[in-house]
Amino acid sequence: MSKRVAIIASNGEIFDAYKVFNIAVAAASSDSEVGIFFTFEGLNLIHKEAHANLPLPAGKEHYAEGFKAANVPSIPQLVEMAQELGVKIIACQMTMDVMSLEKEDFIEGIDVGGAASFLEFAYDADITLTF
Repeated sequence: MSKRVAIIASNGEIFDAYKVFNIAVAAASSDSEVGIFFTFEGLNLIHKEAHANLPLPAGKEHYAEGFKAANVPSIPQLVEMAQELGVKIIACQMTMDVMSLEKEDFIEGIDVGGAASFLEFAYDADITLTF
């Protein structure tokens, strides 16, 4: 019996992206059904341009060498892996409206929905995480 994992991504820094997509990919790889709701700054993680250019925070540049040495996939690679594994990616409609963003501003293959649509998924979640 598969588990259901519901993730809320409301922060948009590179470390947030790694947390969100590492857990999503790991869960989906173990046959869990995964849904991620991206809201506020979390929308950066699926924005066409932003997700591929998330900077390391000042003073944390040394992580770049560590990521490379550890052969850690890039954020675009993790997003692609998540999508290939069937992770449901939902962009928050309300936040998009507030920020004047359109579905076309985001990577291919996302859903757009409100909190109610995510809650339908999350009601039966075995695990709920927020980043």
